[in-house]
Amino acid sequence: MIKDPFGRRERKAERERKAFYDSLLNADRRTFLKLSGQAAALAVAGSAIAPHSFQLVELLKAAENETEPQVSFRFAYISDTHMFDKGMTHRFVKAALKAVQDVNALDPQPDFILFGGDLAQLGQPGELNLGKEILSELKAPVRMMVGEHDWFFDMGEKWQELFGKPTYSFDHQGAHFITLQSVHEKDFWTARKMTPMERMQTVAGLDNAVQSRFEVGEEQRKWLADDLAKVSKDTPIVVFSHSPLYKYYRNWNFWTDDAEQVQELLFPFKKVTVIHGHTHQLLTNHIRNIAFHGMLSTAWPWPYAPTGLPTITIQMDRADPFDQFDGCGDGAVEVRKDGEVNKNYNFWSRNPFKVSYEMVASGTPAKPGPSY
Repeated sequence: MIKDPFGRRERKAERERKAFYDSLLNADRRTFLKLSGQAAALAVAGSAIAPHSFQLVELLKAAENETEPQVSFRFAYISDTHMFDKGMTHRFVKAALKAVQDVNALDPQPDFILFGGDLAQLGQPGELNLGKEILSELKAPVRMMVGEHDWFFDMGEKWQELFGKPTYSFDHQGAHFITLQSVHEKDFWTARKMTPMERMQTVAGLDNAVQSRFEVGEEQRKWLADDLAKVSKDTPIVVFSHSPLYKYYRNWNFWTDDAEQVQELLFPFKKVTVIHGHTHQLLTNHIRNIAFHGMLSTAWPWPYAPTGLPTITIQMDRADPFDQFDGCGDGAVEVRKDGEVNKNYNFWSRNPFKVSYEMVASGTPAKPGPSY
């Protein structure tokens, strides 16, 4: 009989890994934020080698013995509010207000806040104006990124009037930040003689064969190459894109057609992190030196694609269909002095004694919610 010490070791490690992630669901807020930051760091570190679970556990044990890594600065992230201009009682509007309250309650305040795109649902001026009004209540400075729901009604005219150019870069505390407009599409509307609203509704539908896939585009890739040429290869790079800069699931347009060409521009740098919205999911991917993190939405959680899921993605539990906030949230990001980035996710509805936003607003006594 052939002994299988590797198999026993891996099965034991798998049980330990499962217990660790189960602990995230039952932890209080302070513990959850600490553990989820470790989980994000482990997912990034572990994906650089063969993704066996026992290696993750060994990394976890090593991390527990290390001193706390020095953080250079923090920023907060809010994304995918999908604003409807139907008054302040609409559930997406209330969710956006909750996100602003959550971020304003952070102590200390983040250095800045990045809004990750899809402020509006159908790119209407009223939706964008309302979104800007709500975000103006944030205490920390806000930087904006555009999503396809903001763009394709008037091809970004109103969004740019309110927020400026969608592509830009800046330096902060030793890191170089780049914000891209990653949701360009090839013209499918002119030949079909679509109205602006027909074009917008087609793009908003995602899962159809009419529209093209998203792309950064040749002009913007040229801009990116010129921008990166001015940056040292040792400088930590953080890229904000609305769509993922890798190919996740084409049928839902969770996809960027020229992702590999963008990645090639980023490969020469020592530490690169790409943070994206659009997918409304907790996603982690790693390609060579680039770590990718998909972010939560404040509006609704997407299900996972039936095929094409990256092998190192850790799926979250499905959301409670009777709770509008379950599976949604916001987050905070720590940028460390060594260039590593930890992402802390803030689930709004994973506390067994959760209090809904409606209860707080109306003064209704809190009732225990379901435990996950």
